[in-house]
Amino acid sequence: MTGRDPALVADRSTTAARDWVWPGVAIAAIGWGANQFSPLIVLYQQHGVSASATGLLFALYAVSLVPALVTGGRWSDRIGRRKVVQAAVLLSLAGSLTLILGAVHLWCLYPGRLLAGASSGLGFGAGAAWIRELSVTEGAASAGPRRTTVAMSAGFGIGPLVAGVVAQWAPIPEVSAYLPHLVLAASALLLLRRARAVVTDSRPADSPPAPRRTLPARYLLFVLLPFAPWVFGTAAIALAFLPGLVASGAGASPVAFAAVATAVPAFAAVVVQPAAARVAGRRLLLVAMASVVVALAVAVWAAATATVLPVLIACIALGAAYGITQFAGLSDVQRVAHPARLGSATAAYQALCYLGFAVPYLLTISHTRFDWTALHALTITLVVATVAALWLAGSMAGWRDGVD
Repeated sequence: MTGRDPALVADRSTTAARDWVWPGVAIAAIGWGANQFSPLIVLYQQHGVSASATGLLFALYAVSLVPALVTGGRWSDRIGRRKVVQAAVLLSLAGSLTLILGAVHLWCLYPGRLLAGASSGLGFGAGAAWIRELSVTEGAASAGPRRTTVAMSAGFGIGPLVAGVVAQWAPIPEVSAYLPHLVLAASALLLLRRARAVVTDSRPADSPPAPRRTLPARYLLFVLLPFAPWVFGTAAIALAFLPGLVASGAGASPVAFAAVATAVPAFAAVVVQPAAARVAGRRLLLVAMASVVVALAVAVWAAATATVLPVLIACIALGAAYGITQFAGLSDVQRVAHPARLGSATAAYQALCYLGFAVPYLLTISHTRFDWTALHALTITLVVATVAALWLAGSMAGWRDGVD
């Protein structure tokens, strides 16, 4: 059971159900800062940035995110969730300020995206563990993954919608698009002062020490590795690949269309949460992986038609798959991980998830290097996902209630 600091956390009977909201707002602000760039890809391409360069900019987010996840999870286990999440919000602010400088110096977009990735890496693992622990003190431990997914998805969805709309109609779009995030992130920093702190391990002195490993190696390799990259792989296809296929057919408002197209997946992820919560146990991983295969099949159809409506439908399907896989993976990790290593375990799992952000770049490279069409590239992606689903089903068949 997760412990609580008596100097900072009141008795469970006085613990308010809203305690998780304050780190939730911080996670939403970080997600906003991470994803506000997605609809602006169209804008930057209109200003001469190549498709491969924008794909690289999107992938750079994961380059800094993965090491930050690993270090952030470990730090949060040692020094507390609050300090790590606060540092993450500060990095998110710095990332937006650097992206604003990209209006004058395009090369600033690269460090801006790296800062956004580092912010997400520090914040998401620590924030997910924090929300779970606050949910435990409330007596609602099972609500932790759902609350984390809702907070992340809200930021992922509202951020690009607002940024895209502002960029479409406000003056100096390369600057004004980032201003709402600066306000939100600053507000999140203030709200974090109200958040309760928790102690991650309150075991008696004579109890066995917590395991050094964050997750069982075999489980990480054979179950989570083939599953995790599809969490953000599905989202990334909807955010950074499909809208670009039909942006030219969006009329006089291509950036606004991109904003809607990139917000739709996140909202779909929130809508499916109640349905995902009804599926219990590790069976949820298989259901989630099946949703990935179905969503990619819809994306293949959208690429074949290359028209606006099918792309929006595919974005909805991919967003729903992201929501189900995000909830399923977090639930599974929080079930398997030792409470004293929850931050590190969540970070290790999410590091695997964010490998999926490389998918749009790989899809773009497949066109420039091998002359594959979007239809061919997505069809191959669908085949790979199907193989991963079959592998996952076979691997999980060997696991019982316990985890080695």
